[in-house]
Amino acid sequence: MSIQMMRPRRVHAIGVMVMVFLWTGSGVAHAQLVEQVPEALEEVGITEHLDAKLPMDLEFRDEDGISVTLGSFFDGERPVILTLNYYRCPMLCGLMLNGLVDGLEQMEWTPGQEFEIVTVSINPLETPALAKEKKQNYLKRYGRPSAVTGWHFLTGREPEIDRLAETVGFRFAYDPVEQQYAHAAAIFVCTPDGRVARYLYGIEYPAKRLKLGLLEASEGKIGSTIDRIIMYCYHYDPSNRRYSPVAMNIMRVGGGATASILAVALGMFWFREWRRRKSLAKRDATR
Repeated sequence: MSIQMMRPRRVHAIGVMVMVFLWTGSGVAHAQLVEQVPEALEEVGITEHLDAKLPMDLEFRDEDGISVTLGSFFDGERPVILTLNYYRCPMLCGLMLNGLVDGLEQMEWTPGQEFEIVTVSINPLETPALAKEKKQNYLKRYGRPSAVTGWHFLTGREPEIDRLAETVGFRFAYDPVEQQYAHAAAIFVCTPDGRVARYLYGIEYPAKRLKLGLLEASEGKIGSTIDRIIMYCYHYDPSNRRYSPVAMNIMRVGGGATASILAVALGMFWFREWRRRKSLAKRDATR
């Protein structure tokens, strides 16, 4: 949830109650904390809909004001990172997109080449002009001009926004008192044909997590042989929402590498032995 959606006094009160609960371990304190949660935040969260098919017919406007369909960003070859934010968000959305840029900077892959990024505003009142301004700011921070064709900032109408959010299980709410949206922090990695493959949570998206998510979503269609081997050695652990190394797979890869090295070594040994015997036989024949 976004604590920026609450006034400072609300944040302070909830923070105090959290500490009380942690210190005492009291179920009563927990019940009191739940009762103090603002109504706008009660339904906010994410319900994972893995393998859900995105509604490709949804129409939005890109940063140039051109009408586009969601499906136009899925070419059947490259995975897509989908983010749901809004451009006038006072803090959380900025933290999320900054964290995404930080992760992207550490990757050799670039949006528009190996994958696409689609950022959709959840605020139906926001305009393409604002989306264009945000795109320019983030691309400037990213520092890769070629990404201009691969990172798309969209705006849309409420029905389309709600349908997309419902499909991926992204529950958000507008707080009329604060005049802000309450929402969770997560991005969605989608397959080239538009299915939800992975949820990445938080405001930091390390390059390794992004790369593994994209490799998984692409089903090995992007990346080098080494990348595919790395993907083989990792699996997504839903308990801690991270990619963890799989010991058995690592042992298999290690065993395969050992067998390959051994085979090469034996081949070189047999070849040298064959040449030595051939040389001796030739020498004996000339005596």
